[in-house]
Amino acid sequence: MQKFTLHKGLVAPMDRENVDTDAIIPKQFLKSIRKTGFGQNLFDEWRYLDAGFPGQDPNTRKPNPDFVLNLPRYQGASILLTRKNFGCGSSREHAPWALDQYGFRAIIAPSYADIFFNNSFKNGLLPIVLIDSQIDQLFSETQAFPGYSLTIDLERQVIVKPQGEEIPFDVQAFRKYCLLNGFDDIGLTLRQADKIKAFESLRLAQKPWLAHSMPA
Repeated sequence: MQKFTLHKGLVAPMDRENVDTDAIIPKQFLKSIRKTGFGQNLFDEWRYLDAGFPGQDPNTRKPNPDFVLNLPRYQGASILLTRKNFGCGSSREHAPWALDQYGFRAIIAPSYADIFFNNSFKNGLLPIVLIDSQIDQLFSETQAFPGYSLTIDLERQVIVKPQGEEIPFDVQAFRKYCLLNGFDDIGLTLRQADKIKAFESLRLAQKPWLAHSMPA
Protein backbone atom coordinates (compact mmCIF):
# COMPACT_ATOMS: atom_id res chain seq x y z
CA MET A 1 0.00 0.00 0.00
CA GLN A 2 1.29 3.47 -0.87
CA LYS A 3 2.40 5.55 2.10
CA PHE A 4 0.57 8.76 2.94
CA THR A 5 2.70 11.38 4.64
CA LEU A 6 2.48 14.82 3.02
CA HIS A 7 0.31 15.46 -0.01
CA LYS A 8 -0.39 18.64 -1.97
CA GLY A 9 -3.10 18.41 -4.58
CA LEU A 10 -5.75 20.14 -6.64
CA VAL A 11 -9.22 20.05 -5.06
CA ALA A 12 -12.34 18.92 -6.95
CA PRO A 13 -15.65 19.99 -5.34
CA MET A 14 -18.49 17.47 -5.62
CA ASP A 15 -21.44 19.28 -4.08
CA ARG A 16 -23.61 16.20 -3.43
CA GLU A 17 -24.86 14.48 -0.29
CA ASN A 18 -25.34 10.73 0.18
CA VAL A 19 -23.09 9.66 -2.69
CA ASP A 20 -23.44 5.87 -2.60
CA THR A 21 -20.98 3.21 -3.67
CA ASP A 22 -23.03 2.29 -6.76
CA ALA A 23 -22.55 5.87 -7.97
CA ILE A 24 -18.83 5.69 -7.14
CA ILE A 25 -18.35 2.46 -9.12
CA PRO A 26 -21.51 0.99 -10.73
CA LYS A 27 -22.32 -2.67 -10.16
CA GLN A 28 -21.59 -3.89 -13.70
CA PHE A 29 -17.89 -3.18 -13.17
CA LEU A 30 -17.63 -5.45 -10.12
CA LYS A 31 -17.43 -8.61 -12.24
CA SER A 32 -13.68 -8.33 -12.67
CA ILE A 33 -11.58 -10.68 -10.53
CA ARG A 34 -8.70 -8.20 -10.70
CA LYS A 35 -8.07 -5.41 -8.21
CA THR A 36 -7.03 -2.87 -10.86
CA GLY A 37 -8.57 -0.94 -13.73
CA PHE A 38 -11.50 0.66 -11.89
CA GLY A 39 -10.36 4.29 -12.08
CA GLN A 40 -11.62 4.83 -15.62
CA ASN A 41 -15.15 3.96 -14.46
CA LEU A 42 -15.23 6.09 -11.33
CA PHE A 43 -18.62 7.89 -11.16
CA ASP A 44 -19.31 6.29 -14.54
CA GLU A 45 -23.01 7.17 -14.81
CA TRP A 46 -22.26 10.81 -13.98
CA ARG A 47 -19.06 11.20 -16.00
CA TYR A 48 -20.49 9.82 -19.24
CA LEU A 49 -23.65 10.31 -21.27
CA ASP A 50 -23.57 6.81 -22.77
CA ALA A 51 -24.11 3.55 -20.90
CA GLY A 52 -20.96 2.01 -19.49
CA PHE A 53 -19.96 -1.64 -19.55
CA PRO A 54 -16.74 -3.56 -18.77
CA GLY A 55 -14.07 -3.60 -21.45
CA GLN A 56 -15.01 -0.36 -23.16
CA ASP A 57 -12.35 1.89 -24.60
CA PRO A 58 -12.78 5.13 -22.59
CA ASN A 59 -11.67 7.12 -25.63
CA THR A 60 -14.89 6.10 -27.40
CA ARG A 61 -17.16 7.30 -24.58
CA LYS A 62 -19.30 10.47 -24.52
CA PRO A 63 -18.21 12.57 -21.51
CA ASN A 64 -20.80 14.62 -19.64
CA PRO A 65 -19.47 18.18 -20.05
CA ASP A 66 -21.32 19.38 -16.95
CA PHE A 67 -19.88 16.84 -14.49
CA VAL A 68 -17.33 18.35 -12.15
CA LEU A 69 -14.49 15.91 -12.89
CA ASN A 70 -14.83 16.61 -16.62
CA LEU A 71 -14.35 20.36 -16.24
CA PRO A 72 -10.89 21.45 -17.46
CA ARG A 73 -10.12 23.34 -14.24
CA TYR A 74 -10.37 20.16 -12.16
CA GLN A 75 -8.32 17.86 -14.37
CA GLY A 76 -5.65 16.12 -12.30
CA ALA A 77 -7.46 16.68 -8.98
CA SER A 78 -6.24 14.41 -6.19
CA ILE A 79 -8.37 15.71 -3.28
CA LEU A 80 -12.14 15.26 -3.40
CA LEU A 81 -14.30 17.72 -1.46
CA THR A 82 -17.84 16.50 -0.90
CA ARG A 83 -20.84 16.47 1.42
CA LYS A 84 -22.23 14.28 4.22
CA ASN A 85 -22.64 10.49 4.22
CA PHE A 86 -20.19 9.88 1.41
CA GLY A 87 -19.78 6.21 0.47
CA CYS A 88 -23.17 5.00 1.71
CA GLY A 89 -24.92 1.98 0.18
CA SER A 90 -23.34 -1.43 -0.36
CA SER A 91 -20.04 -2.36 1.23
CA ARG A 92 -18.03 -2.86 -1.99
CA GLU A 93 -14.32 -2.34 -1.52
CA HIS A 94 -14.16 -1.44 -5.21
CA ALA A 95 -15.27 2.10 -4.26
CA PRO A 96 -11.99 3.16 -2.61
CA TRP A 97 -10.10 1.19 -5.28
CA ALA A 98 -11.78 3.27 -8.01
CA LEU A 99 -11.13 6.57 -6.22
CA ASP A 100 -7.49 5.68 -5.62
CA GLN A 101 -6.93 4.42 -9.17
CA TYR A 102 -8.48 7.56 -10.62
CA GLY A 103 -5.87 9.56 -8.72
CA PHE A 104 -7.48 10.69 -5.47
CA ARG A 105 -5.37 10.46 -2.33
CA ALA A 106 -7.78 12.08 0.12
CA ILE A 107 -11.45 12.93 0.61
CA ILE A 108 -12.78 15.76 2.75
CA ALA A 109 -16.40 15.52 3.96
CA PRO A 110 -18.55 16.05 7.06
CA SER A 111 -19.29 12.31 7.42
CA TYR A 112 -18.91 8.93 5.75
CA ALA A 113 -20.61 5.56 5.75
CA ASP A 114 -18.78 3.38 8.27
CA ILE A 115 -17.74 0.53 5.96
CA PHE A 116 -16.50 2.87 3.23
CA PHE A 117 -14.61 4.87 5.88
CA ASN A 118 -12.82 1.75 7.12
CA ASN A 119 -12.13 0.42 3.62
CA SER A 120 -10.56 3.72 2.60
CA PHE A 121 -7.89 3.53 5.30
CA LYS A 122 -7.13 -0.07 4.38
CA ASN A 123 -6.46 0.96 0.79
CA GLY A 124 -4.28 4.03 1.37
CA LEU A 125 -7.04 6.61 0.88
CA LEU A 126 -7.35 9.25 3.63
CA PRO A 127 -10.94 10.24 4.54
CA ILE A 128 -10.87 13.49 6.52
CA VAL A 129 -13.84 14.66 8.59
CA LEU A 130 -14.48 18.39 9.03
CA ILE A 131 -17.49 20.25 10.39
CA ASP A 132 -20.07 21.69 7.99
CA SER A 133 -18.91 25.30 8.32
CA GLN A 134 -15.36 24.33 7.37
CA ILE A 135 -16.64 22.30 4.43
CA ASP A 136 -18.78 25.25 3.28
CA GLN A 137 -15.76 27.55 3.40
CA LEU A 138 -13.64 25.14 1.39
CA PHE A 139 -16.38 24.84 -1.24
CA SER A 140 -16.54 28.61 -1.54
CA GLU A 141 -12.79 28.98 -1.93
CA THR A 142 -12.40 26.04 -4.32
CA GLN A 143 -15.11 27.37 -6.63
CA ALA A 144 -13.85 30.96 -6.43
CA PHE A 145 -10.18 30.30 -7.20
CA PRO A 146 -9.16 28.15 -10.21
CA GLY A 147 -6.24 25.89 -9.38
CA TYR A 148 -7.18 25.80 -5.70
CA SER A 149 -4.90 23.32 -3.93
CA LEU A 150 -4.50 22.08 -0.38
CA THR A 151 -1.61 20.47 1.44
CA ILE A 152 -2.48 17.60 3.76
CA ASP A 153 0.12 16.88 6.46
CA LEU A 154 -0.88 13.59 8.06
CA GLU A 155 1.97 13.56 10.57
CA ARG A 156 0.85 16.92 11.98
CA GLN A 157 -2.85 16.22 11.22
CA VAL A 158 -3.47 19.55 9.50
CA ILE A 159 -4.77 20.77 6.17
CA VAL A 160 -2.79 23.78 4.97
CA LYS A 161 -4.68 26.26 2.78
CA PRO A 162 -2.94 28.27 0.02
CA GLN A 163 -2.57 31.34 2.23
CA GLY A 164 -1.02 29.29 5.04
CA GLU A 165 -4.04 28.91 7.32
CA GLU A 166 -4.16 25.47 8.95
CA ILE A 167 -7.22 23.32 9.64
CA PRO A 168 -6.61 20.52 12.16
CA PHE A 169 -8.31 17.16 11.75
CA ASP A 170 -8.59 14.02 13.84
CA VAL A 171 -7.45 10.57 12.83
CA GLN A 172 -7.29 7.43 14.96
CA ALA A 173 -3.69 6.68 16.00
CA PHE A 174 -3.52 3.14 14.60
CA ARG A 175 -4.97 4.19 11.24
CA LYS A 176 -2.50 7.06 11.08
CA TYR A 177 0.36 4.68 11.83
CA CYS A 178 -0.71 2.34 9.03
CA LEU A 179 -1.05 5.13 6.45
CA LEU A 180 2.25 6.75 7.35
CA ASN A 181 4.03 3.41 6.94
CA GLY A 182 2.02 2.06 4.02
CA PHE A 183 0.71 -0.96 5.94
CA ASP A 184 -2.47 -2.69 4.81
CA ASP A 185 -3.71 -5.80 6.67
CA ILE A 186 -1.29 -8.05 4.79
CA GLY A 187 1.60 -5.69 5.43
CA LEU A 188 0.83 -5.64 9.14
CA THR A 189 0.80 -9.45 9.21
CA LEU A 190 4.09 -9.73 7.30
CA ARG A 191 5.84 -7.71 10.01
CA GLN A 192 5.50 -10.89 12.07
CA ALA A 193 6.89 -13.17 9.35
CA ASP A 194 9.76 -14.47 11.49
CA LYS A 195 7.41 -15.37 14.34
CA ILE A 196 5.00 -17.05 11.94
CA LYS A 197 7.80 -19.14 10.41
CA ALA A 198 9.09 -20.08 13.87
CA PHE A 199 5.61 -21.15 14.96
CA GLU A 200 5.11 -23.25 11.82
CA SER A 201 8.51 -24.93 12.24
CA LEU A 202 7.77 -25.79 15.89
CA ARG A 203 4.29 -27.06 15.04
CA LEU A 204 5.61 -29.37 12.31
CA ALA A 205 8.39 -30.61 14.60
CA GLN A 206 5.80 -31.53 17.23
CA LYS A 207 3.21 -32.86 14.75
CA PRO A 208 5.08 -33.91 11.62
CA TRP A 209 2.02 -35.66 10.15
CA LEU A 210 0.49 -32.27 9.49
CA ALA A 211 2.96 -31.76 6.64
CA HIS A 212 1.24 -34.61 4.76
CA SER A 213 -2.34 -34.03 5.83
CA MET A 214 -3.20 -31.74 2.91
CA PRO A 215 -2.17 -31.88 -0.77
CA ALA A 216 0.65 -29.58 -1.76
